[in-house]
Amino acid sequence: MCVAVPLAHGEILEAFRDAEDGQLDMSDYLLRHRGVLPVPLIVTEPAIGYGGGVALAYFSQSFEERAEQSRARGERVAPPDIAVGLGIGTENGTWAGGAGYLGFWDQDRYRYMGAAGKAQLHLDYYSVVGDARAYQLDAKAVVQSLLRRIEGRSWFAGGRFVYIDTHSRFDNGAPQDVPARSLDTSIGKLGIVVDYDSRDNIFTPSRGTFVETEAAFARGAFGSSSQFETLYTRAYTWIPAGDFVIGLRGDAQLSGGDVPFYAQPFIALRGVPVARYQDRNALMAETEVRWNLTPRWAAVGFAGVGKAFGRRQSWDEAETVVSRGAGFRYLIARKLGLYAGLDAAWGPQKSAFYIQVGSAWQ
Repeated sequence: MCVAVPLAHGEILEAFRDAEDGQLDMSDYLLRHRGVLPVPLIVTEPAIGYGGGVALAYFSQSFEERAEQSRARGERVAPPDIAVGLGIGTENGTWAGGAGYLGFWDQDRYRYMGAAGKAQLHLDYYSVVGDARAYQLDAKAVVQSLLRRIEGRSWFAGGRFVYIDTHSRFDNGAPQDVPARSLDTSIGKLGIVVDYDSRDNIFTPSRGTFVETEAAFARGAFGSSSQFETLYTRAYTWIPAGDFVIGLRGDAQLSGGDVPFYAQPFIALRGVPVARYQDRNALMAETEVRWNLTPRWAAVGFAGVGKAFGRRQSWDEAETVVSRGAGFRYLIARKLGLYAGLDAAWGPQKSAFYIQVGSAWQ
């Protein structure tokens, strides 16, 4: 007969203490964990209010097991495959649930991502003068992506398919610039994706570059009720400079054709509510400086600028949106290079705070 003996309080603390410096650290727990890992989710997005939920991540192997097997075979070290299920809800009635799978196959030559989910979003659609019109968006979505590494390099290329079925209703009638055909739509979009990834780690990089470009086409042949095109490019780079790490971000989202109102590009910056500034195109730039005060603690400062333009307003007419903020980070998993912390940000209308695990740029 086997009897389970609970760990004493001191033993639990020791399990999360780094042998190198004696500080709180989750490296060994995360590296050796196999099976189901519950992850609490905290939502602080101003557009939908405060809320939370939980994600259940299932690891086919531990990071440590996968690394040992790869090294023994003389192969490139890749993360284990991960399956995730999650559910969240917020104070304004928004909720979402779904499941996904991340696969790193054939010595990380292929990267697969598949996901499906359902959500009910309560958002505001803003006029060009800033008046808000509340609406509810019910959506079901499926995403499939497969990228192949260009042999021996940091480049990946492949395809991504997105299908979204939506039903939306405005509380007091749709605005004049939202056609009735946009209220109940389906989007079937097939895209060509090219990635470049030279980051020193995927969690909180201290050096390297990540670039992704996607050219996608929504057509009836893919199940779309509206015909449009999108070109998205995002680029992040991190430059170490003594005790500082300087991060630079550029993000361009361009579209053409009959884009549904909710799918228009929008400015995504800390301190700016999601979908607050939308139009046919959106451009953003942001910088972040991390100052490593000690081997564990760091201070962060950031500032960003963005513009949404092209259909409702020209470049000259569109508002230049500026955000800025500061925060702190703690190196919670030294062996993984994973930082966690808190950011406070200020945009044109209000302030917001964000709990960050890993990089704010994903």
